[in-house]
Amino acid sequence: MQTKVYVGNLSFDASEESLKELFSQAGEVVSANIITDKFSGRSKGFGFVEFKTEEGMKAAIEKFNGYSYLDRDLRVDEARPPQKRENTGGNRRGGGGGYNRNRY
Repeated sequence: MQTKVYVGNLSFDASEESLKELFSQAGEVVSANIITDKFSGRSKGFGFVEFKTEEGMKAAIEKFNGYSYLDRDLRVDEARPPQKRENTGGNRRGGGGGYNRNRY
């Protein structure tokens, strides 16, 4: 039973507490998390809200998808499980690309 929603297009001024308070209008909120950049600590502009019941989750999607919050129109949808990333084993920075130093 899925009870978590994805919340996108969040204002950088939003806090986890304010998100929890807002979404509690739809049902009992278990947790609210805003995803932050691991280096700067700044919000990435999206997060997740988990509800106690599936009905609360569905009510939140219905009520808050397109809802204007802190001057931003929220995108609210059922959260999907994280995708496993494939490790290709290669250099993540990419190739060098064609410059020949000995040419000149």
